[in-house]
Amino acid sequence: MSREFIKSHKDLKVYKMAFDSAMEIFYLSKKFPVEERYSLTDQSRRSSRSVCANLAEAWSKRRYRDAFIAKLSDAQAEAAETQTWLEFSVKCNYLETETGRDLYRTYNSILAILVSMIHNPDKWIIHTKK
Repeated sequence: MSREFIKSHKDLKVYKMAFDSAMEIFYLSKKFPVEERYSLTDQSRRSSRSVCANLAEAWSKRRYRDAFIAKLSDAQAEAAETQTWLEFSVKCNYLETETGRDLYRTYNSILAILVSMIHNPDKWIIHTKK
């Protein structure tokens, strides 16, 4: 999708990937044991959703280069955290190995896009006339 057609954060490929993955984690985590409700289940859901929330915030801060990069960095950290929770979910036998691997790979792609955006912010920044 070219930049001209991106009207909101929801149009970003990385946002769509993160949102779909967060929803998948939500549905998969419904099958986690009840004793994990306030730990692994909650943390997995929170970090995966936070990737999306930080992307939305980054998008709204495109007038301010440093703020934009900071929110993208937060999204990057949340995506990496989500990968950690996915690893625990597989090791605890709450997720099938292949399902965990697929989600982990998706988050690798999300991370790659975020890193690219962080290293090339001027492509996304709203430049104001002086």
